[in-house]
Amino acid sequence: MTSRNSQRLGSNRVAHVVLILGSLVMMFPFLWQLKMAFSSQAEIQSVPPDVLPAKLQWSNFSEVFQRLPFLDQFWVSVAVTAGRTIGQLVLCSMAGYAFARMSFRFKGLMLALILSILMVPSQVYLIPQYQIIQSLGWLDSVQGIIAPGIFSAFGTFLMMQFFRTIPAELEEAARLDGCNPWQTFWKVVLPVARPGLISLAIITVLASWADLLWPLVIATSPEKMPLSVGLATLAGYQGTISPGVLMAAALMAMAPVLILFVVLQRRVVEGIAFSGLK
Repeated sequence: MTSRNSQRLGSNRVAHVVLILGSLVMMFPFLWQLKMAFSSQAEIQSVPPDVLPAKLQWSNFSEVFQRLPFLDQFWVSVAVTAGRTIGQLVLCSMAGYAFARMSFRFKGLMLALILSILMVPSQVYLIPQYQIIQSLGWLDSVQGIIAPGIFSAFGTFLMMQFFRTIPAELEEAARLDGCNPWQTFWKVVLPVARPGLISLAIITVLASWADLLWPLVIATSPEKMPLSVGLATLAGYQGTISPGVLMAAALMAMAPVLILFVVLQRRVVEGIAFSGLK
């Protein structure tokens, strides 16, 4: 073995050791949460802390259902996430294609206005959104939570940038075959834009599932709240609820997204890499 090969092997080993240590550091909060979810109150407060619980406390999980309408809130979170994701895939892809390929009056001005939303904190337009939803009679409703999230400036910009990378020859060939603009978009361009759509879907799912501020303002009934608000409400009872129950509730709330990530791990990595969120 040459000295160059031995140096390369040594550097690879060092890189693997660093990556393993880094992954353990990143996994520690999740492992600690898992440990607390199955621990009793005494084990959580013990000093020094126990590495593993002496007996798995499944009662922490059952108590979550007693404290919260967990299933109702779970389905609200599913509905909100699905509604926002479908809405953004449809609206942002159409808007992105229009800005990328079509010519119309005030195109630059409209694009500048949409992109300017990215520079403004979401809290600034919280009150106008609330007034609009109130005028529609959608307070304390699932559609009221979904509505402001079915379109995003970031999603439009993401899809516009992706459509610009698609060769214009594909659209020209479709026009020569007699396709109108809608058929060109739906049958030719959109199938090619699958990586961009996957990226947008991943980002929207993660953001919608964890969204807290807007649902906290809109939802007042426990059964109309998503899980993010339900957990925040549960965490407010710090004096009357065990940390183990809180960790159990948080673990159950993150389980669907975690399972989805494991099943679609390759797509998630490709989508995040495409979107540039590194």
